[in-house]
Amino acid sequence: MSPRRLFVAGATGAVGRVLVPMADRNGVAVVPHVRPQSASTLSHPSAVAIDLSDEALPKAMAGCTTVVQLIGTMRKRFAKGDTYETSDIGTTRLLVEAAKKAGVDHLVLLSSVGAGRPLGAYLQAKAKAEALVRDSTLAFTIVRPSAFEDREGQAMPGLRAATKLLGLARYQPITLAELASALLHVAKERAPVGVALEGTPLWEVVNTAAPLR
Repeated sequence: MSPRRLFVAGATGAVGRVLVPMADRNGVAVVPHVRPQSASTLSHPSAVAIDLSDEALPKAMAGCTTVVQLIGTMRKRFAKGDTYETSDIGTTRLLVEAAKKAGVDHLVLLSSVGAGRPLGAYLQAKAKAEALVRDSTLAFTIVRPSAFEDREGQAMPGLRAATKLLGLARYQPITLAELASALLHVAKERAPVGVALEGTPLWEVVNTAAPLR
């Protein structure tokens, strides 16, 4: 397997801000992507500032083996112009098209628990993004975490202990570092592919990836 080089879309988001320095610490080559208007928010020697709709996007991915798609939105950001169609589905479509042109051999998509049986607009958008990845002909790995334990308002206090006690692994809250390490491990190893990691399989990867933290 060729040495891995990761193109990280969503590098300035909550997960990306943890994953990029984690990759640097562990010697994994990374190209953080930022929108031109957000370029000043990320200082990294390999950062690329480009709109995903730019025809030069495949060139910006040159030399990358892997695309890590972390871009998504929440309803509270709709007032700023974000929508599920543009932020979750549209960006995934553009990244898939560019990755195929650039010769990328693995796409890692951050999705959400419940996307396999989507109820509501948020999960339906995640399911549509997953379908784009599944139908792309690229090797893929989909990661479906539950709520973030260390982000205010994401998970109720005590939920982690309760879900463990009840054996509800798919709803067990996850920390940003745990999720970032799992994503990095999957991207670095290019495995497993062709799967959606949710619940126990995801936590097995989290535990395997613990040394990366």
